[in-house]
Amino acid sequence: MTDSPVWHPFTQHGAEPPPPRALRAEGAVIDTDHGPLVDAISSWWVITHGHRHPPIMQAIRDASERLDQVIFAGLTHHPAEDLARALVDLAPAGLTRVFYSDSGSTSVEVALKMALGFWKNSGRPRHRIAVLEQGYHGDTIGTMSVGARGVFNAAYEPLLFAVDRLPFPVDGGSQMLAALESVAATGELAALIVEPLVLGAGGMLVYRPEVLAAMRAVCDRHGVLMIADEVMTGWGRTGRLWACDHAGIAPDILCTSKGLTGGAVPLAATLATEAIFAAHRSPDRSRMFFHSSSYTANPIACAAGLANVRIWQGGGMQARLDAVSAMQADRLSALAGDGRFSGARRIGTIAALDMTAGGAGYLAAAGQHLRAHALERGVFLRPLGSTVYVMPPYCIGAAELDRVWAVIAGFGG
Repeated sequence: MTDSPVWHPFTQHGAEPPPPRALRAEGAVIDTDHGPLVDAISSWWVITHGHRHPPIMQAIRDASERLDQVIFAGLTHHPAEDLARALVDLAPAGLTRVFYSDSGSTSVEVALKMALGFWKNSGRPRHRIAVLEQGYHGDTIGTMSVGARGVFNAAYEPLLFAVDRLPFPVDGGSQMLAALESVAATGELAALIVEPLVLGAGGMLVYRPEVLAAMRAVCDRHGVLMIADEVMTGWGRTGRLWACDHAGIAPDILCTSKGLTGGAVPLAATLATEAIFAAHRSPDRSRMFFHSSSYTANPIACAAGLANVRIWQGGGMQARLDAVSAMQADRLSALAGDGRFSGARRIGTIAALDMTAGGAGYLAAAGQHLRAHALERGVFLRPLGSTVYVMPPYCIGAAELDRVWAVIAGFGG
């Protein structure tokens, strides 16, 4: 491959070879100029039903015959309206308003601004935000501020705002809950933002539904808004449509992206309660919600999102999630006693474990070595440093999944 002017994300161009060039994708496989690859991580967790899933591709084609991008401030259109109604129907109870954006990071930025705007417009300004240690919510300034501090964002530390950090909830989460109770009792906490049940980029760290329900209870007692960042966990990854469903809770604000369109095209949405919307609704224009992007509610993306929703409404998805979850459990268990790995864990369709050699943390060399090992054997993995995870599209077959886990099992370090 000749030298390219492209600057790739999360890529150290001074240490990594040029990547394979993707030529075509279908189902769980990406064809490249180096051969086919099983997409074991759903192309950064976005592909749900499989690459180029026919109903979604057809919806994109049909929508492109009617509309391309049109401004969404002062105009509306059927794809956005229809998708918003469908999302409200699918979402946890009480989420009645849908604000569109274009990525997971922006959906979280929107959520944070909604929360602060709610308190300001209610005449009771609160400014503090509580977060879980080792969390990740995106790479914009606000989302980095509410995420873990470290190598990801050390260069940008002067720009980041302070937050209240709560320890990751181990076991029953008593230490974390006590810390949350303490900061919430001050009456200054505007919102708690969490990745429900599993912290993704932080290392696929899993905690119990009972802990999530207890967080919701603390927020309720003290009138704190709860923001659920379901950008990764939504659309079935944890074995239910929403991770919040496991705990039987509804947040005040929910962020979704990635699987919202089945992964086909970029789109994000931030869902909020009627109370949060009402706090911004007024004859006073200074109280409006001051946020937008040029591509808000892109009609083609909204059509893809609606096609994805129709798939979930059509039935059969829970059975598919259960099947993938069971296959993952079987294959993970085969490595649970292998001394090269530790901390085997799974929630729904996500399975993860940690390599015991080659260092720990995001910059651990073992992750890069495993990635190269997998590429040579027709599998695309992207370990989080020393953490290996498999998060496949739901269309993956047993043979394809066997190939993925055989590559992991065959890695010598």
